[in-house]
Amino acid sequence: MSQTYQPSSKRRNNRNGFRKRNETATGQAILKRRRTKGRKRLTTA
Repeated sequence: MSQTYQPSSKRRNNRNGFRKRNETATGQAILKRRRTKGRKRLTTA
């Protein structure tokens, strides 16, 4: 049986990256929340 997590930087950025977050109102809300909270990283590096 193979492992369930097969990491890929490209796939991760396409799904959870800053530009993807900024596209939708919900994503922008997430970024706003994380800024308010004072997160060092807003999205995956």
